[in-house]
Amino acid sequence: MTTETGYLGVTAPISTAESTEREKEVTATLMEELRNQHTVESVEEARTREAVLGRVAALVKNFVYEVSLKHGLSEAAASAAGGKIFTFGSYRLGVHGPGSDIDTLCVVPKHVSREDFFDVFEGMLRELEGVTEVSGVPEAYVPIIKTKISGIPLDFLMARLALSSIPDDLSLKDDDLLRNLDERCVRSLNGSRVNDEILRLVPNVQVYRDSLRCIKLWAQRRAIYSNVNGFFGGVAWAILVARVCQLYPNAIAGAIVSRFFIIMYQWSWPQPVLLKQIEEGPLQVRVWNPKLYPADRSHRMPIITPAYPAMCATHNVTASTQMIVTEEFKKGADIVDRVIVGTASWSELFTKHDFFHKYRHYLQVTASTGEAELQIKWAGTVESRIRQLVMKLEYVDSLILAHPFIKGFEQVSHCISREEVCQVAQGQISDAIAKRTKADTEGIEDASTVYSTMFYIGLLVEPKPIGSVGPRKLDISYPTTEFTKLVKMWEKYDESQMGIFVRNIKSTVLPDYIFDEGERQPRQALKRPKPAKGPGKSNHTSPDMPNKKRRSEMPIPTVPKEDKESGVPGLSLSSSSASQCLKDRDVATPPTERIVKAPLPLHDSPALTAGAVAAQ
Repeated sequence: MTTETGYLGVTAPISTAESTEREKEVTATLMEELRNQHTVESVEEARTREAVLGRVAALVKNFVYEVSLKHGLSEAAASAAGGKIFTFGSYRLGVHGPGSDIDTLCVVPKHVSREDFFDVFEGMLRELEGVTEVSGVPEAYVPIIKTKISGIPLDFLMARLALSSIPDDLSLKDDDLLRNLDERCVRSLNGSRVNDEILRLVPNVQVYRDSLRCIKLWAQRRAIYSNVNGFFGGVAWAILVARVCQLYPNAIAGAIVSRFFIIMYQWSWPQPVLLKQIEEGPLQVRVWNPKLYPADRSHRMPIITPAYPAMCATHNVTASTQMIVTEEFKKGADIVDRVIVGTASWSELFTKHDFFHKYRHYLQVTASTGEAELQIKWAGTVESRIRQLVMKLEYVDSLILAHPFIKGFEQVSHCISREEVCQVAQGQISDAIAKRTKADTEGIEDASTVYSTMFYIGLLVEPKPIGSVGPRKLDISYPTTEFTKLVKMWEKYDESQMGIFVRNIKSTVLPDYIFDEGERQPRQALKRPKPAKGPGKSNHTSPDMPNKKRRSEMPIPTVPKEDKESGVPGLSLSSSSASQCLKDRDVATPPTERIVKAPLPLHDSPALTAGAVAAQ
């Protein structure tokens, strides 16, 4: 499809030339590598997905029927009320892989409420054959129900249209369908409408899919695929690849991927990435406009969705994640350049990230409860706030970068004492606890099961200035304290059931579960701690205020080898011992600790200071 200008996109193509023979050769090797990387699901899994979607479509119709009867509609009217599902995300774009979830939009008539969706439909899902887990998050920015049916993960959104019935041939392209909808319904509809518009705006759908499959795999391997943590989500990557396809409409996948990295590394942010001009529509809804809205002007790497109403898909990007993504664009460009000239292979592009080998210091955020279903919601809530912690850390003096990892690590620990429960709640899972099974705890009075999820943030600290003397301490008590306050503001937070704990952790003591088998390097011997000189000897600034304005963007500095091995010169480790963790009562869930701000210097080796923080 071309527009009245004769081309797709907001500018004319950079080149309409056909791909060269060399580009055809590297495209063939790229497709072979993607197959070797198992990015395409099996025929059997594809059939299972289709069968699951068929069952879900029938379930949605039954859900609307049951709710219609409950609201007093006649049998005939309830049967005619309809209900329809639309897929979006990687499945709709045709780039999903083995184990990928299916983003599914449930469109229902006006008499079906969001409360019905989370009360009735979620209950119907639980009773469906083959369902192994169901978790609704009604308070999310885009309310969602996560489930797994016959081994296929699905994310359900709901949109209620201002129609008395939903016909089977309904199309979501008409902007007028958005009339009289609340913002949550508009956001839910946006995913499906955006995907359809992307596919309409690319010159060659198959070339686009091949290219996007490559970029998605690269972003996942490099751990920069996560909207919630401040990187780019699936929609953003889809739009970026589509834009490069518009700029080179006759290029094939290898050429598109090559140009992708060069263009994105050199992109003049915050100039937005657009697939078409932003349109005004029939509704009084907010459309992305940095001239009108100050919040839109603050977006660092704006990637704008093509469907009305235009939204920024990357509003979560922070100063740190922008630096990280930009650096990865540069690395990708260097590798692909070498692939084109024949001095590298595509497999190098998909090398696993080095996040847990990259930094000397990390923050570990532990969310814990005593129930599996509650843990899913609590951990999801904590994860959605990690970005706020990163943004607060960016204000801290001497801290160059706060790098969040893109996912949490789930652990189920069978504890036999209150002390062990406390340890697990603090993210400290010993080998004995890790190896223990549920059967091992039977008959033990204080036995309990703790469900925990650990999130990690890598910290890059400025090297010690030349000529400076004495130890340095990095005070991050304010960001961590504010973060725990923010998390506890969740309306469903229950101190008796939920634990939150933040601590600093050195790379040498990172837990084994974060590494693949054989990936971990031998641990270095830890130095013996020196006795503390006194609790009051600290050069911390006030924990009530951040101690520096946000720094401007800068390239990620290369840490010399000797600094990687020895840490940051002149930065002394201080730790905070927590107050009494266990309480004189039975604990079904992890107990919590108080915030302790007085650092206790442990030894002279380089490290950082962070108050141990937990809910109180």
